[in-house]
Amino acid sequence: MNGRNKRKAPRDTSIARKRQWGTERETLPLSHIHSRPSNYAIIFSRLAIVLTVLFWFLYVLSVILRQLIDGPQSYHFTLEAFGYLLVVTFLTFSALVYLIARQGAFQSFSKHTRVPRALLERHFAFHQPSITVLVPSYSEETQVIRKTMLSAALQEYPDMRVVLLLDDDPFRVRPEDVSRLETTRALGYEIKALLSGPHQRFDEALERFKSVDLKNARTARSSILEIAEHYAWAAAWLDALADKEMLEDHVDVFFADQVLRELAKDLRLVGEALVASHAEGARVSADRLWQLYHRLVWIFGVDLDVFERKRYASLSHEPNKAMNLNSYIGLMGGAYRQEQTPDGIILVPTARRKDADMIIRDSEFILTLDADSILLRDYCSRLVYFLEQENNADVAVVQTPYSSFRGAPTRIERLSGATTDIQHIIHQGMSYYGATFWVGANAVIRKRALEDIVEKEWVGGFEIKRYVQDRTVIEDTESSIDLALHGWRLVNYPERLSYSATPPDFGSLIIQRRRWANGGLLILPKLWTLLRERKNKGMPVSKIEFMIRLNYMASIAWSNLGLVFLLMYPYDGRLLSSLVLLAATPYFIAMAIDLKYCRYNYSDIIRIYGFNLILLPVNIAGTLKSLEQALTTQKTPFARTPKVKDRTVAALPYVLSPLLIVGFSCFTLWRNIEGGNWGNAAFAGFNTFASIWAIVSYIGIKNIFMDIWIGCTELLYVEATTSKSQQGPVTDQPRFNWKSVLYHGETDGSVPHAAVISKGK
Repeated sequence: MNGRNKRKAPRDTSIARKRQWGTERETLPLSHIHSRPSNYAIIFSRLAIVLTVLFWFLYVLSVILRQLIDGPQSYHFTLEAFGYLLVVTFLTFSALVYLIARQGAFQSFSKHTRVPRALLERHFAFHQPSITVLVPSYSEETQVIRKTMLSAALQEYPDMRVVLLLDDDPFRVRPEDVSRLETTRALGYEIKALLSGPHQRFDEALERFKSVDLKNARTARSSILEIAEHYAWAAAWLDALADKEMLEDHVDVFFADQVLRELAKDLRLVGEALVASHAEGARVSADRLWQLYHRLVWIFGVDLDVFERKRYASLSHEPNKAMNLNSYIGLMGGAYRQEQTPDGIILVPTARRKDADMIIRDSEFILTLDADSILLRDYCSRLVYFLEQENNADVAVVQTPYSSFRGAPTRIERLSGATTDIQHIIHQGMSYYGATFWVGANAVIRKRALEDIVEKEWVGGFEIKRYVQDRTVIEDTESSIDLALHGWRLVNYPERLSYSATPPDFGSLIIQRRRWANGGLLILPKLWTLLRERKNKGMPVSKIEFMIRLNYMASIAWSNLGLVFLLMYPYDGRLLSSLVLLAATPYFIAMAIDLKYCRYNYSDIIRIYGFNLILLPVNIAGTLKSLEQALTTQKTPFARTPKVKDRTVAALPYVLSPLLIVGFSCFTLWRNIEGGNWGNAAFAGFNTFASIWAIVSYIGIKNIFMDIWIGCTELLYVEATTSKSQQGPVTDQPRFNWKSVLYHGETDGSVPHAAVISKGK
């Protein structure tokens, strides 16, 4: 991670994904420690904020007000002027918030000092709070989940439990589904068996060390060599495991190099340091030797389990990640009997633990991961250590918003990774101003804080607990406001310690961005509640915090709608001014600098603009879905998208809409040239070029035609239905189900029968 080791794991090119031109081949990730910004960077950052506000103010004075004051204007022009000013103001506001957050990030990077490993090990020698790692999964590839669970299992943490929350239907009948599900279920046992050999070795070595007389100088010196040998053995074992990894893509390379080999390198270095200390005749304290032995035991010792909520009729089966998490969190700390009912198995709490069929341990902290997340080795130790400090007792969530894997084989995955890495920086600035939002995955949560925001309801006689809100598909954002209302803080840790995959194609990107755009407006009223509650408590929300929170929740709506207006409405040429461009320039320059800092290209700022152009319909659709949900109170359903040749098919409207953007931009260009409106013509020409470039680069001409064909042909088919005349005759009466009678009783004057119960399932 520090750039010293650029050795890559061997790649099996026969199974590697085909690489597009214009991508990157460098798989070495960014340093997990942010460099301290220079004085020049800080000065420019502050100057950019000042210039953005100044040029916007000058535009309002010299263009808008002057046009309205100089002479009588038509009603239409006045409305047009105010509309244009509103669009420009909203877009400038979002640019300004970016610059402010960026300045906060610089302050955070300047003040951050990495905690030495010795302090971490000393702390956990006496404080060993438990942590439960929850990995929600639905229809994920087994190998993807394996890397996530193994990266969690290899955390250098004393008391850890890793649980895969498998949300697939456990009663599937298709052979391929059953086979994949069984393979996934076995992951926990396989990983535990894999680590059992090293864990047993080091556990036994620790027991032997307990009987060593360290007061004897010769014995103490020999103990140094013995533990050095264990560290060398552990390093060799991890290297051997990395050599066995199947390397199909850049994520596999990252896992082998940065998780397995980097941990091996670190352990080998410790062993060499111990040998060097022995050669110099130095004395290593008994406490330090204890810590080093425990470190090996912690790395390879972990409790793993798989939990399936859909096996139990007493748990919520709502199809979303939030309720998958909530179902398990609600069971933590309890003992349960499994009771068979006509509706399925239910979990009945019991105070007699010896009679329990299932005991789910409680923990002080919870770590939530996406199924495709990968953690570096000291993620848990550093973040829990942070939470354990006295001045952080009011922190509910500490997280490292994930970074992207480098070496993406597709252009769209590379550019998605660029925006992800930029957001990692911005989130640090949000923390500096106290405006952090929980981003869902890769977050360590104080369980006590979740108990403060839990909502309970009774459904069918069973208590359903909601710790994480599930009203929207951005459940983490709403829960952030809930935590803030209860006086809790959220923090982004200023190091890159977690990684996650970015969408590899346009179809999967649509699913992600539509989800991101859905929900922000829905939970906006909670922000006003937060403002009121904080003011009443004498702790008002600062202007900068308010600006950042408002922009985070609503900017997708106003930025995309504003851009649509700029693209499609023929504004009067008198409203145009170079001052608008000058107000936006500091934002684009700053983002280009940030892209270069993250090892991308300055020119990627133009690619990102075109990228966002073709995503306009996706973001607007997500915004409208949010408004629809607000009006109907109906939750957005989970949607699956068909695949073709390992590529996610893009829905027909989202394939056609980028083509319409190109067509309309060309029409606008022609119309403005004819009318001599050269400012609008230049803007239309740039949009035409940027959108065509984005379509060719990030969707692909071949994929467009294929997705249009699939979308059109799907419209020609309807789901087959079976008429009553085609159904077989009913020869037997439904069998009387006595179990259902005893369990359900009479319902609406009818008695349940076996056929009815079976049909209901």
